[in-house]
Amino acid sequence: MQSKSKTVKDYINEIPPERAEAFSILRNTILKNIPKGFTEGMSYGMIGYYVPHSLYPKGYHCQPELPLPFVNIANQKNFIAFYHMGIYGSPELLKWFVSEFPKHSKSKLDMGKSCVRFKKMNDIPFKLIGELMKKISVKQWIELYEKNYVKTK
Repeated sequence: MQSKSKTVKDYINEIPPERAEAFSILRNTILKNIPKGFTEGMSYGMIGYYVPHSLYPKGYHCQPELPLPFVNIANQKNFIAFYHMGIYGSPELLKWFVSEFPKHSKSKLDMGKSCVRFKKMNDIPFKLIGELMKKISVKQWIELYEKNYVKTK
């Protein structure tokens, strides 16, 4: 479910009242803990955190005109979604996150490749997400991205 919002502020204003507080805390947790260099903005109809072209001019390999995505958060129909490309690209980081999750949330981990779904607003592990955000710098993300996703000629 992608939003047509053009700004982060507009996107936030669309969030239903029963999710607004949890979504705001999630966003603030990301902003407080994400390493310097990532930029917040609208990306793929969600709030995104990405490497701007000023730091990585090549952009995203699938669409070079777009900046390199890293994390997205979204209000979906039945849950809040947290997309983290680092846990998709790094088996070590995924293993750490999966093993730490039960220590921080009463809910069972509901996860796809890079997407963690939160159906119960009270069970979002904000502290764990803060820790996760600190684990990859812009430089490390670019290196991991190029190693895993960019095809060499």
